[in-house]
Amino acid sequence: MSNPDSFIDEVTEEVRRDRLFALFRKYGWIGVVVVLGIVGGAGWTEWRKVQEAARAEAFGDAVLDALDLGTTEARVAALEAVPADGAQLAILQLLLASDPTGDRAATLAALDRLAADATQPASYRDLAVLRRVVVAGADMPLAERRAALDPIAAPGRPYRTMALEQMAYLLVEEGRTEDAVAALNALLTDQEAPGGVRTRAREMIVALGGEVEAEAPPAEVAPEDAG
Repeated sequence: MSNPDSFIDEVTEEVRRDRLFALFRKYGWIGVVVVLGIVGGAGWTEWRKVQEAARAEAFGDAVLDALDLGTTEARVAALEAVPADGAQLAILQLLLASDPTGDRAATLAALDRLAADATQPASYRDLAVLRRVVVAGADMPLAERRAALDPIAAPGRPYRTMALEQMAYLLVEEGRTEDAVAALNALLTDQEAPGGVRTRAREMIVALGGEVEAEAPPAEVAPEDAG
């Protein structure tokens, strides 16, 4: 009886395999589609994050470039020419409504509102804080400026290198020249630092009587910042 039983078991197993294969041929494409959907969705999400980060950084750099122009008319014209959509339009209108030279108090108040607006993306709030520190200057206690810049200088933040640049200037203000030169040289070797940051860092090192160290390859950033 063992041989017939074994034969029956083998036949049963073959039938199961045939059924499984038939099911796979009929419905296997569903599993393939699910897997491709998961992989494709994750890739799309990551791509969108990268694109949004690059768009926010390009917008921030263009705004900082515009705000550093010499006259009110030039600043307004440059801001109006900055490509923007969505929340960026609101930020541009906020900045166009005030001018750091013509109405410094209004500018600081506008930047404070933007920095405190939790409905805006974190990158724009960082930009507002960074700009406020620059506009306020020595009227804002040094410790408060450092405390404001410190979170923006954290890894992964879009304006990290510009915040580090401003923190190096605080060291100069404190009279800590050697520390400032070291911080500026660190920016020269930082692969995320845009060209504008590196140029200013080199110039400041020379002005402080320091030695410029070797630089890393420049970061690939669309518009050069002039924060």
